[in-house]
Amino acid sequence: MSTKEQQQLGKTLWDIADNLRGAMNADDFRDYMLSFLFLRYLSYNYEEAAKKELGKDYPDDTPYDVMSKLKSKTPLEIWYNENSKQDVIDFEKQMRRKAHYVIKPEHLWSNITELARTQNDELLVTLEAGFRYIENESFESAFQGLFSEINLNSEKLGKNSTERNKKLCTIIQKIAEGIADFSADSDTLGDAYEYLIGEFAAGSGKKAGEFYTPQQISTILSEIVTLDSQEPKTGKKGKLNKVLDFACGSGSLLLNVRKRIKDSGGSIGKIYGQEKNITTYNLARMNMLLHGMKDTEFEIFHGDTLENQWPLLNEMNPSKKMEFDAIVANPPFSLRWEPNDTLAEDFRFKSYGLAPKSAADFAFLLHGFHFLGKEGTMAIILPHGVLFRGGAEERIRTKLLKDNHIDTVIGLPANLFYSTGIPVCILVLKKCKKQDDVLFINASEHYVKAGRLNKLREGEDEKPNDIKKIVETYKFRHDLERYSRRVSIEEIEKNGYNLNISRYVSTSLDEIKIDLKEVNKKLTVINESIATNTAKHNEFLKELGLSPI
Repeated sequence: MSTKEQQQLGKTLWDIADNLRGAMNADDFRDYMLSFLFLRYLSYNYEEAAKKELGKDYPDDTPYDVMSKLKSKTPLEIWYNENSKQDVIDFEKQMRRKAHYVIKPEHLWSNITELARTQNDELLVTLEAGFRYIENESFESAFQGLFSEINLNSEKLGKNSTERNKKLCTIIQKIAEGIADFSADSDTLGDAYEYLIGEFAAGSGKKAGEFYTPQQISTILSEIVTLDSQEPKTGKKGKLNKVLDFACGSGSLLLNVRKRIKDSGGSIGKIYGQEKNITTYNLARMNMLLHGMKDTEFEIFHGDTLENQWPLLNEMNPSKKMEFDAIVANPPFSLRWEPNDTLAEDFRFKSYGLAPKSAADFAFLLHGFHFLGKEGTMAIILPHGVLFRGGAEERIRTKLLKDNHIDTVIGLPANLFYSTGIPVCILVLKKCKKQDDVLFINASEHYVKAGRLNKLREGEDEKPNDIKKIVETYKFRHDLERYSRRVSIEEIEKNGYNLNISRYVSTSLDEIKIDLKEVNKKLTVINESIATNTAKHNEFLKELGLSPI
């Protein structure tokens, strides 16, 4: 399916969502919409895998009930009924091995949509049972709580079960009709899922920062961390064994890294994400599966990053510490937190000190940096304040610079995010850095207005490609006038370890130097010309008997 068709599917689904949600909060409706899209994806893949597994034994057509003239059973349900209990057990065992999950016939999207089409009173209870089964039994590793935020008995759907059942019938029927003409492969539905997340983010305003990194910024981070850490100009790495996003939101940034490395012919081992918000955590897990990832290829943990609640990252033995080849993150900007004596001794912060209570930006950075591998690259989005604020942040920044861990500072335009209008920066960090300078990229003036937001240009209609320029400048470490410059640590030290980008790369035009002697010479010539021509003019006036000027 072409990019245009994928965008059309996303737009079709968004229009359905916009029309159906009525007075319901956009965030609430998002959870229903995305969950149904997820069920559609799982069901389609499962039925296709079942057809391959059963071959000629897979029922060709779903029979119709003579009395009602309606489909009575799905093909898989017919097969279940016609075979022994042991045959079903063996079949499901094979499906767990090949498709990596199992869905009962009555919970498949094909059955759910038929219940919706016929306005069946059993839709609501069937959906509830299906969601619980997928959470607890479908996968080898349980996805407990995957649909915990989906309240099918919410009064937002209706005052009683009959009204709620009717509303769900309408929503599901419209979704089924909207996607009927589109492919159901993982790329298509995965991209539609991402499109919807973006649209819901736009409607959520400031709350969008909790779960969404704009795709353009996500692309910059992904391109940077997939390049060779020591020699970026040699191109992308062949493999990333482990990738981490410790504030992963809906998981789109992790998926972007995966896409970039795979598109270049490389491979990826396992991706890891951590998310504190339960709703967003569930969105991330669905997002992984919707993009065709097996449950063994990713691990998303629900917990607080700053308190390091993930046992996987809490290993005290240095020899067993998890290390990642690539780390990306878009943590909450300037989050207030509660540093204490225990955290002061925490292995992540002990060598650098604690970030101030008023802004946890450096706490997030140090958390990620601790788990970065020696040949890895970390790219993190932060507010500009981390570049120049004093106190504890200055001390942390200074040590990172003296230890030669800050590789690149990228300044982006303001108003790129749904959640904030402030300009942000990307810091690129490395444990073992080859260069002993810092590359500054000032891309703050390279954008185009797009409604109420600014947007980086991507080379469409022969316009500049702002994303490519940032990545290429990082890759080849170019010095470009009014755009980028490699700055020595000595110069940064003279500036008090202040990383304010405009100190090193100013976008303002130099004042034109005026040569006053040359100006005076020109004025003298002009005055002489005026005097000569005035005299000639007066001669003509005299001949005509007129007064001279």
